[in-house]
Amino acid sequence: MKALSKLSSLAGTYFALIVIVFSVLAFMVPSLFTSFGAYITILLGVVMFGMGLTLQASDFKLVFTNPIPVLIGLVAQFSIMPTIAFIIAYLLQLPAELAAGLVLLGSVPGGTSSNVMVYLAKGNVPLSITMTSVSTLMAPIMTPFLLLIFAGQWLPVDPISMFMSIIQVIIIPILLGLMVSKFLPAITKKSESILPLISIVAITIIVSAIVANNKENIATAGILVFVAVLLHNAFGLILGYFAAKALKLSRQDQRAISIEVGMQNSGLGVALASAYFTPLAALPSAFASAWQVITGTFLATYWAKHEVPKDSDAAVNTQTDRNPLTNAKGPTK
Repeated sequence: MKALSKLSSLAGTYFALIVIVFSVLAFMVPSLFTSFGAYITILLGVVMFGMGLTLQASDFKLVFTNPIPVLIGLVAQFSIMPTIAFIIAYLLQLPAELAAGLVLLGSVPGGTSSNVMVYLAKGNVPLSITMTSVSTLMAPIMTPFLLLIFAGQWLPVDPISMFMSIIQVIIIPILLGLMVSKFLPAITKKSESILPLISIVAITIIVSAIVANNKENIATAGILVFVAVLLHNAFGLILGYFAAKALKLSRQDQRAISIEVGMQNSGLGVALASAYFTPLAALPSAFASAWQVITGTFLATYWAKHEVPKDSDAAVNTQTDRNPLTNAKGPTK
């Protein structure tokens, strides 16, 4: 178990590199990964089950004790990202499938890797975890609704069917994880250290399968998709930060909201695009899986070198001692 724990930690450190390497391999030898395309939904369910195992009541505490930053962050999450995606798709004149895929990427909730980035950036970790958890639970309503508004002009959107899919792929696995965590705490505790590894393997397979099944599309439209994803991620990080700053939130809150807004649940984007649009529509989310981890890491590293006022640090650190790097309590060793 210790060896797996170390491997899990190592994989987390080089997550972006792992995704890039396997994506290149999938592009060069697609036959190795094409068959995994049929298991994308199951793999995402595994990731969400792992999220459910690590959720705690404290993850929702801020909704009741300090709701303003949470509300600001969620409004920014579900307004900035789909709007920016729509504008970029329009200005770049993306093909219908790619435009819808980019809007889908902007309409999904925040990704769990954002919690780690906020921790490294010395931001408000409780706020980050709360935003991820609440936005994920809001996804069955918000994602189909936003897609209907912003992407309906490019591809038909079935919000009811998509609502049911998100319930099946996201909510049910999370609830199952919560139940296992509650009734089998000893098993859950032992598995915490390897959960990141399982998630990384699942996401890597998902991205590789999308790349393998879209080799020709990537060869012709890869640069355009990359530019769109780069701009989308950059504007999300920047506008999320300045939205929090304009509303006079603390420095830690600004960092948390910036990263939460800029980093999306790309795995959900891939799964929904594959199920409801076309394989080509999944490319923006597949590209984002690696890119947003790279930008998140660089931004977290930069912010970590620029300390925030000590009184603000104290206010944040007293809210929780949860360390998202280990999904456990206490400082990183």
